[in-house]
Amino acid sequence: MKIKVNDNQYFVKVHGKGEPVVLLHGFTGSTNTWQEMMDPLLDEYQCITIDLPGHGQTDANVDNMEQCCWELNELLNQLSICSFHLLGYSMGGRTALVFTSMFPDKVKTLLLESASPGLEEEAKNERAERDHQLAKFIVEKGIEEFVDYWETIPLFKSQERLPVSAKRKIREERLNQRPSGLAMSLRSMGTGVQPTLWSSLNDIQVPTVLITGELDDKFVEINQKMVEAFPHAVHETIPNVGHAPHLENPNSFGKIVMKYL
Repeated sequence: MKIKVNDNQYFVKVHGKGEPVVLLHGFTGSTNTWQEMMDPLLDEYQCITIDLPGHGQTDANVDNMEQCCWELNELLNQLSICSFHLLGYSMGGRTALVFTSMFPDKVKTLLLESASPGLEEEAKNERAERDHQLAKFIVEKGIEEFVDYWETIPLFKSQERLPVSAKRKIREERLNQRPSGLAMSLRSMGTGVQPTLWSSLNDIQVPTVLITGELDDKFVEINQKMVEAFPHAVHETIPNVGHAPHLENPNSFGKIVMKYL
């Protein structure tokens, strides 16, 4: 279904009945991202998946991540969902963390997969410039050339071991994006422009679960620092997978999610 918030139209899927779990995908993802690991949740929970601005079937322009979070809150209000568990992957995890810092009373449990609280100030400008250049590349070269490049970055190397059918599904999801949407997402919600929340993690009282893949050294290290900063957090690392455990080992990922909900 489409839900209108201000001048934007968000694409939302509501699956099942029960206590709500809101799931936010990563960059180049969509509501389809969660299909593999959602089945065990649906026995007990209602799953709400949302195409974030610039992605999938959502037609939305936002100036920054805070605006996105304000609109997600309004969207959930329209669905009469006032309290929920919140799960986000990568960009969706960064969004989930900003959302929780803005609306802590709404979130029962915060689950962050391969996410970070942003960059320290000195690193932000360099990353923002890199994101700007990537956005320019996507618009100028088109979606297929971008996806060919994106599939080869070191962050996703462990996904080379996935079955051909799984790799094909991920590629199709990426190819279905719009260049202008991805470029907008990078410029308004990229790591280089998102709020830096390192100093605010101690204020977040929501029970928090940090999930990383063992082979994703960078994010394992980031999350080891994060778990020390949160008042109520645990850090789970899934063996032999990289940046996207929900795709690389959906069974183990789903068990961890169920354990903490």
